[in-house]
Amino acid sequence: MNATITTTARYVPKNIVTNHDLEKIMDTSDEWIKSRTGIHQRHFVGENEATSDICTHIAKSLLEKRNLSPDDIDIIIISTVTPDMLAPSTAAIVQNNIGASRAWGFDLSGACTGFLYGLETGAKFVESSQYNKVMVIGVDTMSSILNLEDRNTAVLFGDGGGGVILEQTGDNSGIFDSILKMDGSGGPFLQMPAGGSRMPATIESVENKMHYIRQDGRTVFKFAVKGMADVAEKILEKHQLTGDDISLFIPHQANKRIIDAAANRCGIDSDKVLINIHEYGNTTAGTLPIGLSEADDTGKIKNGDLLLLAAFGAGWTWGSMLIKWDTLS
Repeated sequence: MNATITTTARYVPKNIVTNHDLEKIMDTSDEWIKSRTGIHQRHFVGENEATSDICTHIAKSLLEKRNLSPDDIDIIIISTVTPDMLAPSTAAIVQNNIGASRAWGFDLSGACTGFLYGLETGAKFVESSQYNKVMVIGVDTMSSILNLEDRNTAVLFGDGGGGVILEQTGDNSGIFDSILKMDGSGGPFLQMPAGGSRMPATIESVENKMHYIRQDGRTVFKFAVKGMADVAEKILEKHQLTGDDISLFIPHQANKRIIDAAANRCGIDSDKVLINIHEYGNTTAGTLPIGLSEADDTGKIKNGDLLLLAAFGAGWTWGSMLIKWDTLS
């Protein structure tokens, strides 16, 4: 028994922040941002809007599209690095918001690779035959941890995400392989220093802006280019596939140059690469499920298509996944 994605959904906040908007508050320009990242705009949450609110929109949409009752859901996995709070989990908040009284669940922190980690985890629960329907949602509210005075990070990220429902499929389709990696030595190059048990919030930590994300951009770029390209190429080689066999490549949307490098390494034509970074920026754990949902809704994928997913994020974390699309419809 494999696990297959039967439904997709996405949600981004209505508030759009363009590169020209950022020009007004920091030393940057529309041309500088577009030429280095491919980003034209991003979405930021409004007042009193947080990660659980985005997740709840997605969860309700998944139930409606699949014509399910909240009680049909067995497990809720929320991949995020921006939970509403450390406790309770965002999964618990979402479970209560949608009335999924039978479900248990948890938050999963894997940075930009978090949704892949969540899919792999959810798939194993389904494959065990103990659980029938697992909801996996990847969402981040990156504006909540951005220092808008730091152009090295503030121009890159946006808010939003998407999700899927995983169910059993009896044939040779669905999620059939993944390669997932982690190297903790990369932690210092992309991190939010304060807010955990190592450095709880103090007046000093707030004044020093240690509750915002920080990164060494050049180092992150170098490792991301190699890591995402390597792992995407490796999973194709493992199954004796080439880029010609892939119907659609859905990469993490961090930087268009990173996406292009991975696609070129795998020999995947540009018309088979999903790119939406220009509209959303980097939504961290949200990029892959947003891409999946867009491809599903616009008919870019159909049953029998072979999808390649790949991501790289803080940690370091990175991974790839092959999916033979089968929505059971």
